[in-house]
Amino acid sequence: MAYRRPAVPAILRGEELTAAMAGVGMNFAAGPAREPNIEDTLLGASFEGMVGDDLRVLSVLVAWMEVHSPVVNADRLIRGVRALDAARVTAFWAACAQWLHSDRRFARLVSLHRGGRVDLLKTGTAFQIARKGEDERFARTVLRIPAGTLRRRPGDVATAQEMVRRHAVYRQRVMMGPTYRADMWAALQGSPELGAADLARVAYGSFATAWQVKRDYALLQMG
Repeated sequence: MAYRRPAVPAILRGEELTAAMAGVGMNFAAGPAREPNIEDTLLGASFEGMVGDDLRVLSVLVAWMEVHSPVVNADRLIRGVRALDAARVTAFWAACAQWLHSDRRFARLVSLHRGGRVDLLKTGTAFQIARKGEDERFARTVLRIPAGTLRRRPGDVATAQEMVRRHAVYRQRVMMGPTYRADMWAALQGSPELGAADLARVAYGSFATAWQVKRDYALLQMG
């Protein structure tokens, strides 16, 4: 059967999501999953926050993006948001792209959003903004968030230094850039027996990239 680039998996929920969030450095009181996929975790957290109305999860997710957005594989995230096709989740990521506008890798997320501004709170957003103003991070975005709704605590997320030690893909992305190649290289370091098709599936990448990474990895092992 011909190789087909893997689709976005079922969205993480419940205890599986909590463990994954802890595994990527969101400081929840749970046993962390071992090196979970970063973008799968971000998509699950945004769904829980925006569709499940879990403001604590959303607060920690935004705090995580403040610290760790440079290591996000933007192409993978954009593909996931598009495939998920959930309007409130799309609005959240479009707002993040506007907030983090200096990182042009996320710009395509803005075009996925359709319509006007979206209220974070399903009731009372206008009243709260009239009293407190808007969250300064999102004031010029498609998402309306009253100030103080999403807490800002640096201790809610691990530092980049901690993540480099704890998560092989994170570490490889710091060295090589947040690319499918970096993820594949990390996967091979843990499981060098992976074939090109399996490697592509693990990293959600293309077969061509996986084949090149396998070749380069083997070359360096011979050196």
